[in-house]
Amino acid sequence: MNTTMNGSSCSISLNPTARRIGETFAYCLIFVVSLVGNSFIGIIVYKTQTLRKPINFFVVNMAISDLLFPIFVFPGQLTLLYVDSQWLIGGPLGQALCKLLEFFADVSSLVSIQSLVLIAVDRLGAVLFPLRSPFISSKLCSVFILATWIIAMAVNSPYLFFLKLVEYADGKLSCEIRWSEAFGDSSSKEDYFLALAVVFLYFPIALLIMLYSIIVIKLRSQKIPGEHSIIVEQERARRNRKVVKMSMAIVVGFVLCWVPLSIGILLLFFAPELPCGFFLYSRIALFLAYSNCAINPWICFSFSTNFRQGLKKLLKCFDDADE
Repeated sequence: MNTTMNGSSCSISLNPTARRIGETFAYCLIFVVSLVGNSFIGIIVYKTQTLRKPINFFVVNMAISDLLFPIFVFPGQLTLLYVDSQWLIGGPLGQALCKLLEFFADVSSLVSIQSLVLIAVDRLGAVLFPLRSPFISSKLCSVFILATWIIAMAVNSPYLFFLKLVEYADGKLSCEIRWSEAFGDSSSKEDYFLALAVVFLYFPIALLIMLYSIIVIKLRSQKIPGEHSIIVEQERARRNRKVVKMSMAIVVGFVLCWVPLSIGILLLFFAPELPCGFFLYSRIALFLAYSNCAINPWICFSFSTNFRQGLKKLLKCFDDADE
C-alpha cells in the first residue's frame, strides 16, 4: 500500500513537519507498548507454572509474532518519513533485506491469525468436553505452534521472489513488487493477494465467529454431569467464560485492526480509480493494523486475573531488584 500511494498525486493537507513528528511518535509508542506488553506475556507464562497450558502457549506464540512485527516493519516506515528514498541500503545486503523484512512481517501476521484459530479450537474442546483431558495436549500444542510458522513461511514464500530492490537513474533505491519478472504472465499478484486475504483473513474470521457462537451457546446451556459439587461446576464455568471473553476480545481487536487494511489493499488492486481521500484512509488503516501488535497483551491483562497477578508479581520482582 505504501509503494502504491507514494506514486499518487494525492496528499494529506497537514504540515509535513507536524505529520512526521506525529507519525514518528505513533510508531515509537506502538513499538514500546508492543515490546513491553508481549515480553511480559512470555515471561509471565514462563515463570507461572499454573499458566503453562496449551491455550496460553498459543497466546505466547501470538505474542512472539506481535513482538517481531514492529521490528521488521517500523524501521522502513520511519525511513520513509525522513529520507527522500524508499530504501537506503544497496547491494546484496539491501536486496536481501528488501525481501526478508516484508516476508517476516507478513509471516508474523499469519502466525497471529492461526494462533487465534487454535485458541478458539482449544476453548471449544474445553467447553464441549469439560471432564476430559485437554482437547489439545502439550505435545500436540508444540506441533501446532511449529506448524503455524511453517505454513506462514510457505504461503509467503513468493515474497522472496517477486520483491526486488530497484535502482533508478537518479540513484534512488526502491523495494518493489516485480511479479511478472518472477513468475511471468501466467499468474497475477492480484490473484495471489486476493487468495491470501480470503484464506488467511476472511475465512478464519468466519470460522472464529462460528466457533465462538457455538462456545457461547454451549456455555449458556451447559450442565456438567457427574459427582462434582455445584461449586466446582460453577467455578469451572466461570473460568471458561472469562477465558472465552478474553479470546473473543482479542479476535474483535484483530478484526477491527486488520480488516480495514485488507479492504484498502484489495481496492488498490481492483478499483480502477480511487479518490484522494483514500490516501487518508490508507494511513489510518495502516496505523490500525500496526497497533494490533500492541493491544493484544493488554487485552490479556484486562480480562485475565491470572495474567494480572503474574504482571503484579513480575513488577514486584523488578522493584525488589532495584532496591
